Amino acid sequence: MEDYPTLRDYQQAADFVRQQTRHQPRIGMVLGSGLGDLADEVKDADTVDYVVIPGWPQSRVAGHSGQLIIGHLQGKSVMVMRGRAHYYEGYSMARVTLPIRVMQLLGIHTIILTNAAGGLRQDMRPGQMMLISDVINLIGMAGANPLRGPNDERLGTRFPDMTEVFDAELRAIAHRVALDAQLPLTEGVYAGLAGPSFETPADLRFLRLIGADAVGMSTVAEAIVARHGGIRLLGISGISNTPQAEPGSQAETTHDEVLEAGKALVPRLLTLIRGILQALPTG
Repeated sequence: MEDYPTLRDYQQAADFVRQQTRHQPRIGMVLGSGLGDLADEVKDADTVDYVVIPGWPQSRVAGHSGQLIIGHLQGKSVMVMRGRAHYYEGYSMARVTLPIRVMQLLGIHTIILTNAAGGLRQDMRPGQMMLISDVINLIGMAGANPLRGPNDERLGTRFPDMTEVFDAELRAIAHRVALDAQLPLTEGVYAGLAGPSFETPADLRFLRLIGADAVGMSTVAEAIVARHGGIRLLGISGISNTPQAEPGSQAETTHDEVLEAGKALVPRLLTLIRGILQALPTG
């Protein structure tokens, strides 16, 4: 049976989170595999474990500790998700994206999505950062779209436009910050697959052929729901590995490799996010 949370479900979770914090967050962040240490930078923080929030999807994947950290970073009121649940863990897309709906109901107007991704371009190396300019929703094309099922017009229109999912002004700010901080920052298209198996060499050749620059197992559904809810969005992929597109390679892609690359990415990503937050208006 399909799992379609309702506005009442979202509101129940939002009300619970609101009762657990002194803050009124206006900027949300989702931290991907190995990037959870960024949450330690939040000041005057209230912490809420996912397990106590009604209806909140739980992740049991290494690198996703499962906490909301709500406080201040660079003078901005933020709510940081320390880890996310994934479609491959058995949840419906609507359940996976419940946290984005909760952010919407809490009045969050801007979300920064981060992830660890495999780099598909020849110029990409582990430890680099890629701004997401667009996504390829391969899971959704096959039917697993997070907007499938009943639509509540109070949350968003039935047929949202996806011409510009990621905000051009926010991307421009990110590029300026990276330039000033001398941080290498590229831009590209992120392809979302279901996982949990990593890609075959044939998968990788196909993804490159259709214009993907990086690939991962998250982010796309969250981006669609944020767009549906009228939230400004910035996406950043941390390139954690460069999967091999030819059979016979001795290189093996592992989740441990992804987590290890995350440790190297955190300082760079923190510098970038601090600069972006500093540039955003208060409120």
